[in-house]
Amino acid sequence: MKRFVVLLTVVMMIAAIFVGCGPAKPAKPNIGITIYKFDDNFMSIVRNNIDKLAKDQGDKLDYSIQDGQGDQAKQNDLIDQFLTKGAKSLALNMVEPASASVVIGKAQAKKVPIVFFNREPDAAEMAKYANAYYVGAKAQQSGTYEGELVAEYWKATPTADKNKDGKLQYVMLLGDPANTDAKYRTEFSIKAVEAAGIKVDKLAEDTAMWQTGEAQNKMQAWLSKFGDKIEVVFANNDAMSIGAINALKAAGYFKGNKYMPVVGVDAIPEALDAIEQGTLLGTVLNDAKRQGKATFDLAWTLAQGKPAATDVAPLADAANNANPAGKYIWVPYVKVTKENYKSFK
Repeated sequence: MKRFVVLLTVVMMIAAIFVGCGPAKPAKPNIGITIYKFDDNFMSIVRNNIDKLAKDQGDKLDYSIQDGQGDQAKQNDLIDQFLTKGAKSLALNMVEPASASVVIGKAQAKKVPIVFFNREPDAAEMAKYANAYYVGAKAQQSGTYEGELVAEYWKATPTADKNKDGKLQYVMLLGDPANTDAKYRTEFSIKAVEAAGIKVDKLAEDTAMWQTGEAQNKMQAWLSKFGDKIEVVFANNDAMSIGAINALKAAGYFKGNKYMPVVGVDAIPEALDAIEQGTLLGTVLNDAKRQGKATFDLAWTLAQGKPAATDVAPLADAANNANPAGKYIWVPYVKVTKENYKSFK
């Protein structure tokens, strides 16, 4: 009997060993996501949408969203951690898009696909890696729409030319000079005004780095220097357009007949409120929800080892999505004015 018990015990131990050595549960796909700065108005909307879509996958997905805090070195460390922990894809909103080449090299060495979003890296760098993709909107279009909003106002409003010199005197609030969106929004907004047959005179331009407080300070300084000579305020984004409006309010604008047209980009909730209140002439919808969805869908597809071309549907119309290489998803902009702002609230 003792022998039988001992034999049974041995058999059970061997069985347990074989069970323990059975096929391991496959690891869940892991996506590493980083935003250039969490407290950016627009990117917080994109981030929250990505987070919601990732959570909707339940236990099918592991993911991490981290704050780059406006520091490229810190963001590089986060990306290294994602790769060390076995990320199957990366979704990156770069602090400095010009630094993308370093990140591409690291991901390529580990054969991890990358989805850059909202801040577009150089096309030549993107071309070096077959599994590097970009989701965003064409900044040239947003600048053009800003300029068209101003041109329409100028032609419809005889009093817009305050000094009656036949020229539009303007100031321009710039985003990060290293960001291609800032460059193209600045360039194409003025091109669109000139294309409408309007002569322009730049009084001042300076960077406020996408920030409301910095834009308010810049605008206050320009009002002190130029006063009512300023006829239009362009801002590369709505956080800065709100800063400009705050400075204008403090200087007595938007009361009675004292008005200053201001335009921006993003259509964030504060901008829609400002349109409703009559302090923002118009903005251009940079579709945060669709950018977030396109980014997540692509990163999730790639993390599962599926081919992007067949599994990710473009969210832009055909004209804006001309992309034979299958490496870009373009989300189109939309003009937002007092006529249609309620549709976006």
